[in-house]
Amino acid sequence: MKLHAQVALVTGSTHGIGRGIAVRLAQEGADVVLNGREDDAEARESLEQVRACGRRACFIAADVGRVEDCRRLVRESVARMGRLDILVNNAGVQTHAAFLDAGEEDYDRVLEVNLRGPFFLAQAFARHLREQGSGGRIINNSSVHEELPHPNFTAYCASKGGLKMLMRNIAIELAPLGITVNNVAPGAVETPINRALMNQPDKLASLLQNIPAGRLGRPHDVAGAVAFLASADAEYITGTTLVVDGGLLWNYNEQ
Repeated sequence: MKLHAQVALVTGSTHGIGRGIAVRLAQEGADVVLNGREDDAEARESLEQVRACGRRACFIAADVGRVEDCRRLVRESVARMGRLDILVNNAGVQTHAAFLDAGEEDYDRVLEVNLRGPFFLAQAFARHLREQGSGGRIINNSSVHEELPHPNFTAYCASKGGLKMLMRNIAIELAPLGITVNNVAPGAVETPINRALMNQPDKLASLLQNIPAGRLGRPHDVAGAVAFLASADAEYITGTTLVVDGGLLWNYNEQ
């Protein structure tokens, strides 16, 4: 197991890609801190799936769009698990709105969760690693939309473009501490956030024409990339984005 004796914090891990990442890291030997905004049935299901892998796990409710919640999440994770070695900034939100109609509240919420949260979580995590005297891994779940425009989702694309530059900058600053920082950029993935798309056959068929692999991604496709970047196999990889999209990025045409 590549992550034996490691402890990982995965934000937004109560369903979808986040749950898939948490379970995969546990399968690789890591103990896992799960996170979501509420301790609900989905959170408990994620907790059960991680523990079924034979690893320690706990759930901490926190809103990563709030700076103090980010800092508390790291503090409580260390207090409950003894240490942290891996941070996966997975939590994210998006809103559908034409640029001319987008409101301030929607913009603020997207940027708070998708960019401010990863900034201050990474900061608190890196400070912990510095005190701990060990290196570690920061992995952000970004999107092909850190590169690819997506009309009617301007705030989301801006947040992911910002996440790309955040990753590149702190990769340079944190490298002397033995901390690597990378993004994983999924394309279209079968998750609750895309449920509406999956229930519209015409739109789904149009999208699949843009994906050379011929299918939507699945949470385990993204989770495998995260597990690789968290492992010693990737210790010399930092400041880069690993795209997991079945070929979508360079084959996409807006319909």
